[in-house]
Amino acid sequence: MPPVTQRIDVEQLDENDDRERFRVHLNGNVYEVTVSATDKRELAPGAQTAALVRESFAFLLEREPPGSILPRFDLSVIPRYFPGYRAEIKRRLRQ
Repeated sequence: MPPVTQRIDVEQLDENDDRERFRVHLNGNVYEVTVSATDKRELAPGAQTAALVRESFAFLLEREPPGSILPRFDLSVIPRYFPGYRAEIKRRLRQ
């Protein structure tokens, strides 16, 4: 699929010691995403969690239309559908 050209707006809703929650706005669609502290440490050490969420949505949009993305999910479910996600997202966030 071609590179993503859609605007992905990420807004942090709340945070605690083990999880952060975000609202993502994309072309009139709204999603709620949670990210565990473990996933944040593993996938995006040194990066902002919002950047991880934004890049994860870019990854998803390269593979499926916005209407196919679950409206509410934890970032850890992405590898169930796309096994190469973890390696790819780490690579993208290191650049």
